[in-house]
Amino acid sequence: MRWVWRAESALIVAALALMVLLPCAEILLRKGWHAGIPASTPIVQHLVLAVGMLGGALAARDNRLLSLSALQQALKPRARRWARLFAHVFAALIAVCLAGAAWDFVAASRALNKPLGYGIPVWTVQTLLVVGFALIALRLVWRADETRGGRMAAAVAVAGLLAVLHGQPLSPESLRWPLLVVLLGAAVCGAPIFSLLGGAAVILLWSGGEPLASIPTNHYRLTTNPTLPSIPLFTLAGYFLAEGGAARRLVDLFNAWLGALRGGPAILAVIVCAFFTSFTGASGVTILALGGLLMPILLASGYKERYALGLVTGAGSLGLLFPPCLPPILYAIVASGSGQADVTMEAMFKGGMLPGLVLMALTGWWGVRCGPKRAVAGGHFRAAAAWRALWVAKWEVLLPVVALAALFGGWATPVEAAALTAAYAFCVETYLYRDLKLFRDVPRVMRECGLLIGGVLLILGVALGLTHYLIDAQVPDRGVEWVSRAVTSRWMFLLLVNLVLLGVGCLMDIYSAIVVIVPLLVPMARVFGVDMIHLGIIVLVNLELGFLTPPVGMNLFLASYRFGKPVGEVARAALPMLGVLLAGVLLITYVPWLTTWLPGVWK
Repeated sequence: MRWVWRAESALIVAALALMVLLPCAEILLRKGWHAGIPASTPIVQHLVLAVGMLGGALAARDNRLLSLSALQQALKPRARRWARLFAHVFAALIAVCLAGAAWDFVAASRALNKPLGYGIPVWTVQTLLVVGFALIALRLVWRADETRGGRMAAAVAVAGLLAVLHGQPLSPESLRWPLLVVLLGAAVCGAPIFSLLGGAAVILLWSGGEPLASIPTNHYRLTTNPTLPSIPLFTLAGYFLAEGGAARRLVDLFNAWLGALRGGPAILAVIVCAFFTSFTGASGVTILALGGLLMPILLASGYKERYALGLVTGAGSLGLLFPPCLPPILYAIVASGSGQADVTMEAMFKGGMLPGLVLMALTGWWGVRCGPKRAVAGGHFRAAAAWRALWVAKWEVLLPVVALAALFGGWATPVEAAALTAAYAFCVETYLYRDLKLFRDVPRVMRECGLLIGGVLLILGVALGLTHYLIDAQVPDRGVEWVSRAVTSRWMFLLLVNLVLLGVGCLMDIYSAIVVIVPLLVPMARVFGVDMIHLGIIVLVNLELGFLTPPVGMNLFLASYRFGKPVGEVARAALPMLGVLLAGVLLITYVPWLTTWLPGVWK
């Protein structure tokens, strides 16, 4: 069995390496020899599919598929065992259904016999959908219990449920609501997010008599989107930074420049967290990587533990609007894919620049206000130490310059810019600073990155299947009709959007929320003449609050884990930050020029 695990890890590392090398080679060949690599673009797109499915299988193997519920941790051992068994059995059942739907999709694609390149048919790569969902199902059964008997019982339960659903005499439509209630119960018991969204899509399509193959079809369409490879590539760059010594050097740098000022440590936390989050994609890596460095600095500077904990937890999502963070890229992909908006990644980043700075400024103001009333005793600015810290961290300070120059300079596509950024981060951490060993650390970091990407893409793919059903059911059209009758002004509509998004942010992670909600909001926003970039920033900043809002609140759980504090204590500490960010959200919502000015003047 171990050789299978090693082979999976090696394939993910190889796929990510090719995703970096091919676009970088394209830049060199185009600039130096006016040539290119045949079929490079579709190969990179299909490598995303490979990383997504293999990473999802690895996440299932390591029991690290993202889940919304923390109920199992609150239960006694016996009840926890039954809850886990129920959740895993139902999730495995959904994965089996998705594997069967993927089989139908691949069979239809095989009949077309479309080539990918170099004599490779597309359907052979699409088979990874079948393999991935099947592996996930098997591993969910394996993780359902720690005993052989429990695992056998889980396998029999999945097979029995499949047989019952296939041969039951009732109409599928009559089972829709009972199955949705069972699905909700499985989610409460800890079933992974992908099974909640994918299960809803499966139940709604099956009970409506529609083919399930539309789910893997949309999954494939999303993962092979021309812009999507930039997401795993920028994530990989962030992982190289987080696993290397970048966090320590950047904290030392900003501490040397700002630490002696009143509120300097708070400003330090805001800037470093925003920098890190822009590269790690609001995945929570920021708190894990920086929490152990920032908390001692804040406490030593005279901050009360409650304020320091709230500041680090809240600042962990800052930088979400800055390039090359992932949510703006995903919004551009989903909004453009809806067919009713034309939004580019570059326009989203331009539109998010001023709102992102507003949120940073408000957080910094709160950090200064709740800190000690004077600078650190004995703290003085030392120019020599500050310039020395800048010199030590110079290569990492230049990383945003590389990313922005490639992204906005016009000499690289978004995917090529992402690949160049990942290659630069790799070289900096491996060869310049030597924090990562080539054969010991780099494969481990790439595997961890692939696991995270797989878990996220698994959610996004099945979420798009649910969105497909909602669009087929004319939910957006009905929403437009209702909004047109019930809402009388743009400002009232924006208030309604804020309320809906705050509710969604409490219950869904940011990535699946973007995929499900954006196609529903776009047509409604067009009725009131809301700019699509402004809508995107409103969506993102509202969902950013979800990182601090129970019950999902990813930053709350990560801060609890990182600092060894109860989730309730972390949530209370983060409440002031939640209020500060909410004020920023309202300002961004009702002052549109904060979003639209820069894209208008920077063409």
